[in-house]
Amino acid sequence: MIRNDALDRLPVRHAVPELLTALAERGTAVLSAPPGTGKTTLVPLALAGLIGDGPERRVLVAEPRRMAVRAAARRMAWLLGEEVGGAVGFAVRGERRAGPSTRVEVVTTGILLQRLQRDPELAGVDVVLLDECHERHLDADTAMAFLVDVRATLRPELKLIAASATSDAAAWADLLTVLDGSGPAPVVWSKGEGHGSRVFFAEPPSGIRPAHGTWVDPALLRHVAATVRLAMERHEGDVLCFLPGTGEIARTAGMLAGVDAEVLQLHGRAPAAVQDAVLRGSEPGGRRRVVLATSVAESSLTVPGVRIVVDSGLAREPRMDHARGLGSLATVTVSEATATQRLGRAGREAFGFVYRCWAEASDGGRPRFPAPEIKVADLADFALRASCWGDPTAEGLALLDAPPAGAMAAARAVLGSIGAVDGDGRATERGVRMSRLGLHPRLGRALLDGAPEVGVRRAAEVVALIGEDTPRDYGDDLVAAWRAARQGSDGYGARWRTEVRRLERSAGEALGGGGAGASEERVGASGDGDDAVAGLVTALAFPERVARARDQGGYLMVSGSGARLAEGSRLRSSPWLAVAVADRTARDATARVRLAAVVDEAVACRAAGHLRSTGEEVHWEDGDVVARSVDRLGAVELTVRPLGAGAEPALVREALLDGLRREGLGLLRWRREAEELRERLAFLHRELGEPWPDVSEGALVDRAGEWLEPELSRASRRADLGRIDAGEALRRLLPWASGEAVRLDELAPERIEVPSGSRIRVEYGGERPVLAVKLQEMFGLAETPRVAGVPVLVHLLSPAGRPAAVTADLASFWRDGYRAVRAELRGRYPKHPWPEDPSAAVPTRHTSARLRGER
Repeated sequence: MIRNDALDRLPVRHAVPELLTALAERGTAVLSAPPGTGKTTLVPLALAGLIGDGPERRVLVAEPRRMAVRAAARRMAWLLGEEVGGAVGFAVRGERRAGPSTRVEVVTTGILLQRLQRDPELAGVDVVLLDECHERHLDADTAMAFLVDVRATLRPELKLIAASATSDAAAWADLLTVLDGSGPAPVVWSKGEGHGSRVFFAEPPSGIRPAHGTWVDPALLRHVAATVRLAMERHEGDVLCFLPGTGEIARTAGMLAGVDAEVLQLHGRAPAAVQDAVLRGSEPGGRRRVVLATSVAESSLTVPGVRIVVDSGLAREPRMDHARGLGSLATVTVSEATATQRLGRAGREAFGFVYRCWAEASDGGRPRFPAPEIKVADLADFALRASCWGDPTAEGLALLDAPPAGAMAAARAVLGSIGAVDGDGRATERGVRMSRLGLHPRLGRALLDGAPEVGVRRAAEVVALIGEDTPRDYGDDLVAAWRAARQGSDGYGARWRTEVRRLERSAGEALGGGGAGASEERVGASGDGDDAVAGLVTALAFPERVARARDQGGYLMVSGSGARLAEGSRLRSSPWLAVAVADRTARDATARVRLAAVVDEAVACRAAGHLRSTGEEVHWEDGDVVARSVDRLGAVELTVRPLGAGAEPALVREALLDGLRREGLGLLRWRREAEELRERLAFLHRELGEPWPDVSEGALVDRAGEWLEPELSRASRRADLGRIDAGEALRRLLPWASGEAVRLDELAPERIEVPSGSRIRVEYGGERPVLAVKLQEMFGLAETPRVAGVPVLVHLLSPAGRPAAVTADLASFWRDGYRAVRAELRGRYPKHPWPEDPSAAVPTRHTSARLRGER
């Protein structure tokens, strides 16, 4: 019997007529409804005609998480007074409960994508509702893009709804532009009529360090636990506490030891029994509950009994290092939209209380929405789906955010290396089979190529193991984890066995109804045990992560990234590893190996064969040219043989140039004359420009082919560079062709003759030319000497050669500055002339007595 009393309490019921009208008239709509108003449960029932007087339709509801799928289906079936599998059903990976009478089916967005690729028309489906679109998961964005395309080209009658409590409604309305050209899709707003809630800001103590990678300051977790205790003292009801990950949940649970409540841990890897217990609620009169949850509890779920929400303010998002093929999780500050979703969990059944574990002053600095996954995630799966859809570049897809060009290029490179796409990016027949496995393309490759080698069953077991995070207590040894999963009775083991059965069926279909390797088990790697099987399948999935041991217990991956195992790992003595799970944060120099299997060099070379190369490598290393023949697997050197004098001359020349770039022109032989010539040319280039050459470090290296030849091409090592006379070579850059070279000594002379007859060297190394000369030798000269039209800076010296004055204007110095210098120095040097009028005096290099004798 339909529970009309419960349906009547859902505020979204008032928006249903407007929504139905919008769909009838326009075919698409955006539904914006606050948390707890019933958009996930009442609306699909109304769309299907299971409540109200609307026409009968078949409705697909797509949710981002498996837990939300089951919970929504159970709730709708309960509202109808039925069991799941009748009018309301659901499908998640490895499980489907639906039948011929099912009119509302709740599925994950991944299942929806699989169905779209197998049957783009979605035969028999009348309406698709994409729920929680604000979360911007990649599968959801892709599914909506495909649905828009289907409606535009195949089924204009298919009705589409984008639903969320906090999404950018205008952006989704533009994306769902109506086919008849009448503009964006209509937006239907539902006002919240829930019980409301009050927000408190629980500012953490000072000194808490920001989260990075998956590390969260324990002091913040202690603050969250203390806030939970405080809230329980102040208010009645159960507590829902949001934390970023399972590790933080476990640690916070330990900090809540002794609290007068049942502490439950809710996350995607929690056993189904625990998930069900949380969603059922406690028995009347039972103990209070504290539910520690990840983002799985943010939306599409009602946790019965919750009156208090404690929000840590943190969430986990994926990040991808495309250059190294390494993914990781980043702990980030939650967006405004996410915080609103979390707040909405508090007032669903009664007035609630929300404790936000951050300062109120910082509340306004949060981003409005979560980062779209398409901007930060691995796009190999997306690129393959787009290619199978017929749009390899994804440029024609209706996406709120375009995929980054670099990430798409990296994804296409991966797909090309495993044979999933051709040179133009179009999906191959093999790529189409991979896309239908419901796996990341890397895992699809491992299953398809591994099954004929090791048997479908064992290939499926390993792929299922590396396709989802294993519990941390399973350790980093993949084979040990495999055996633990086989024997385990925990939630992970149950999910793993379900996935193995699904993969066995999928592999059998993809290999042609149980084709090669479907029934027997044989290993193409060395040996036939679990180590060989696990190593081969893992290496096929992640060839770039095959790694060879190097000094001090570290490893070098084929991708070029360093890796390290935990202290005490059984794998530390292995010469080669196939790394299944690794992550590398921005602060880490090397990746941390979370799960790996032992392989040998033969398996490594086979799995990563597309990355193998043999050739001459000549480069500058440790201060000299290194020339060798190298057989390498990506960044890993398999064999190395010195080349000696047989190296390719062009490669040697480039290595020498690289040495000059790295270590500078000091590698050449610079006599004093060469340094002075370079300084003179630098002065002329600065003051006169062309045709006088730029002789800066970078410019000289760039023009090495002009001024260091033929000596450079004859050189083969560092010592040969040291024999090149830089001065002689530098003269090749003089402007001989224009005839200006002959004016070098005129424009920038090495020496200037002063009034005493001495020829004094000019220093060109500073900002302007410097002439250092004894003061008496400049008597009688009124104008400052010039070079290339630039007055020199005259350093006037005492008879002993010590600095006495500096001037760029001799006339001014004789008039104003000389008197003070004369008064200071004539007592110290009485034997030298100190005339009162130096501008009219006779210049001399000698003492007064000798000067009189000369006269």
